[in-house]
Formats: sequence, C-alpha cells, structure tokens
Amino acid sequence: MTDKASEGLLILAATPIGRAADASARLAEALADADLVAAEDTRRLRRLCADLGVQPAGQVVSYFEGNEAARTPQLLEALAAGRRVLLVTDAGMPSVSDPGYRLVAAAVDEGIRVTAIPGPSAVPTALAVSGLPVDRFCFEGFLPRKPGERARRLAALAAEERTMVFFEAPHRTHAALAAMAEAFGEDRPAAVCRELTKTHEEVRRGALRELVEWAAGEVRGEVTLVVAGAPVGAGVPTTPEELRARVAEREDRGATRKEAIAATAKEAGVPKREVYDLVHRDPRGDAR
Repeated sequence: MTDKASEGLLILAATPIGRAADASARLAEALADADLVAAEDTRRLRRLCADLGVQPAGQVVSYFEGNEAARTPQLLEALAAGRRVLLVTDAGMPSVSDPGYRLVAAAVDEGIRVTAIPGPSAVPTALAVSGLPVDRFCFEGFLPRKPGERARRLAALAAEERTMVFFEAPHRTHAALAAMAEAFGEDRPAAVCRELTKTHEEVRRGALRELVEWAAGEVRGEVTLVVAGAPVGAGVPTTPEELRARVAEREDRGATRKEAIAATAKEAGVPKREVYDLVHRDPRGDAR
C-alpha cells in the first residue's frame, strides 16, 4: 500500500429516493468538495445539485452498469493518487442493487479507505411502513425476470422466517406477486410500497392473493415489496424428496454441491452426511 493510497478516500453517498429535501447537509457538502464525483446518471446528478444549490468543484464522470467494469480502474487510479472520490447513484445507497460493489471491493483490496454518508434508502423505509415484523429481515433485491428462474428463487425462500424485501419493476409487479402467492401461499401477509416519499406514495397491505388482484391493473412508479416470513418451522424440508429438491434448487441458483448440501442440512437440522447420502443415491436407494 502506497502513501498515496492511504490518502485517497472513497465516499459512498446516499441520495434521496424521492424528495430532494431529504438530502443531508453532508451530501451537499461532499458534492461541493469532492475531487471527483462518479454518478450513475450525470443528468440526474445535475438536477439534484440544482435543487440543493450546489456546484461540484471536481470532475464529474458517469458510473453505471454499462461502464462499471471499464470505469473502476480509472477511479482506482484517482484514489491511489490521493483524491477524494464521491460515488452516488440515482436514488438510495450505492452498491445496494445499484453500482458500487465492484469499486468498493477493489478499493478495499488496494487498502484505500472507504466511508459512507448515510441517508435515504427504500429498504428500511418500506420495512418501517409495511406493518410487518422488522426485528429480523433479509433483502433479496430484484427477482429473476424469467418465470422458471423466479419460481426457483422463491421456492428456495419458502421457509425463510425473516421478513423479506424485494425491488421490482412496475410492469413485473403483478407477475412477481403471483409467483410469490404460488411459492409462499396466498394467505402470506405482504405490502406493496410504491413511490415512497414522493407525492403519489402508496402502500398496499394485505394477503398476497389480495395484492395479486390489486396489481392486475396498471402499476406505476418505483416499487418495493415486503413479504412476511414463514411461520417458525414451516416449510422445513423433512422427506428425502424435499431434501433432494432443496439441494437442487440451491445448485440451480449457483451454489456448489457442497454448499447446497451444507445449507440444506442446516435448514433441516440434520447431519450433512445424511443429506449427502440422499443426494448421491437415486430414489431407489442405489448409490450413484
């Protein structure tokens, strides 16, 4: 690690998810003082700066999904040279279903200091207004777009006991809710949080079957879905068929065979060897 690297600073700054007035004073100060501002959308950044009455003194560059891989080395060079780099996305906290993780990981590997300016985020906001338990929760981001992949992802979450938070596009909200009702049961409580903090904010609460009916009409705006977790002990795989299916689901999602067996054994509360033996034998009991 060089001396320059130790002087560089990467700042992840949360931006408003709806109203510019929710921006923090620290965000305005950082926008004005940063040596370089990397923004998911430079046009949105200019509008935010105008609303805040701020003029960035440093260079402004784009940093979005399409150029993230190519831009990261350039930003690392600036950080290694001792510059203060501010990363902002269109709304919420960078790296939370937005660009940022790649740069953070690279900066950490280079021994560059990383800090954050906290602020608005759709995840805790939706949890707070959902009316569902929030003492334990997990964030699942966006579901896969393809129906089969989406169904497998949700099937793997059927026994999740924590409240779950998802992001979804408005035109896929109905399909996502219908898939959740299929995987979790139509009576599972949930909430659809639309346009949070904005003028047309709307929170719909109810059983998944009710929300599926509501979403059959046109859904507009930014959508965050909050779904109650499974009752304690519900949906835990116990039969050989269920255990094999759960291992297969995890492998479909990218886990190695070893990882899938270990996770399934922990979920079911059985020894890993038992799951291993089941997976490596065909349904007739013959070793594969």
